[in-house]
Amino acid sequence: METLPLSKLIEKSLVEAYSYQEYKNLVSELLAQNESTAKIQTPILTEYSKLNERRMKRWDKTLKLSSDQIKKIENYSEEVYWLVISEGWCGDAAHALPVLNKLAELNDNIDLKIVLQDSHDELMNQFLTNGGKSIPKLIIYKPETKTVIGNWGPRPSTATKMVEAYKKEYGTITPEFKEELQRWYNKDKGQTIVKDIIALLEK
Repeated sequence: METLPLSKLIEKSLVEAYSYQEYKNLVSELLAQNESTAKIQTPILTEYSKLNERRMKRWDKTLKLSSDQIKKIENYSEEVYWLVISEGWCGDAAHALPVLNKLAELNDNIDLKIVLQDSHDELMNQFLTNGGKSIPKLIIYKPETKTVIGNWGPRPSTATKMVEAYKKEYGTITPEFKEELQRWYNKDKGQTIVKDIIALLEK
């Protein structure tokens, strides 16, 4: 099959993409059938999805932004899509998406859209992290020039350093480390993601 140019691939994905609310509705509808967004259903992915749905609802209600952060997002003048590759079972995505949505809601120039990794493998392959299909992945696309002007993910900068350091020392991620990472997310309250995104927009 012929590979589409990146701009065509992104624009095709945007047509098929969900809004944030549509994405949340999809996850909820699948969970009502005891299923996840995954192509291959497993009980563990469904359990992850249930946990992540609760996380997203919590972050939607509790995320706080400073007046300075709000001003910086409101002042962003480029018309862009924030296209996020995600899955309902992904813990990192459950922490990131509510933050990205809260930021996008502050500025009409930013249109947040979400696609599922399993359904968009070709797009995912264009945005690998260290050769791996790690999500969530945010692609900042400027339709006027048909160019990608930035990308972010799969984790906040501090969490990325934590993961890299742990892998270097122990070779792999353990359940104990995943709990430690979860505690970090809860303590950070989305602030590192906000700082990362603002820094990306200011480049």
